Amino acid sequence: MIDKEVVVPGDFLSDDPSMAGVGTFVENGKVFAQVYGILESRDRLRVISLGGKYVPSPGDDIIGNVVDFSLSSWKVDINSPYGADLHISEYPQRVDFGDMSRYIKVGDSIITKVTRVDNEKRVDLTLKGYDLRILRGGRIIDFFHTKIPRLIGRSGSMINMIKEESKCAIYVGQNGRIWVNGEDDKMALAIKTIKKIEKEAHTSGLTARIAQFLEDER
Repeated sequence: MIDKEVVVPGDFLSDDPSMAGVGTFVENGKVFAQVYGILESRDRLRVISLGGKYVPSPGDDIIGNVVDFSLSSWKVDINSPYGADLHISEYPQRVDFGDMSRYIKVGDSIITKVTRVDNEKRVDLTLKGYDLRILRGGRIIDFFHTKIPRLIGRSGSMINMIKEESKCAIYVGQNGRIWVNGEDDKMALAIKTIKKIEKEAHTSGLTARIAQFLEDER
């Protein structure tokens, strides 16, 4: 059984079909990789895809960019092939029709939650909830969304290490957008570290290397 290695579709993974998880398939009692990605084996085998666009699901916490608005909704780019709408009823306070730009402007970035995805992939969002808000200051960077688990680390170990060492506020959206806020030199360190993780996400021993990298940079 392999762990933390890059696999391609059709690679043999296990003789135990009960181990089949996300990104795998079973054929003739054997488990194979279904997608190109990183193999992880814990309770089950799973392959974290290294390809493809973000596909929203209800409950996802993401970072969106407001690109337009209609009579009653803001149009939001969520780093996906599918557009999304934030209806004025999902803003935390009452919004009068025709007065939407007082609350959220085109060009604003928001931390938001996916509430619904219909059969035609129309996506609804909300700003009602803990930590959901309009972002002020800082920088937003793009990160390959399938590598987000490596950035967060087990029980948040990796991202918490970056926060502590850089002294920055960092929010990781499930859609592959990351907000970093702090002093300019601290933000530069955090972003440099995040980009290093994105580049080396498929390799083993990553946590120890990142800890050493942060120590050297400090």
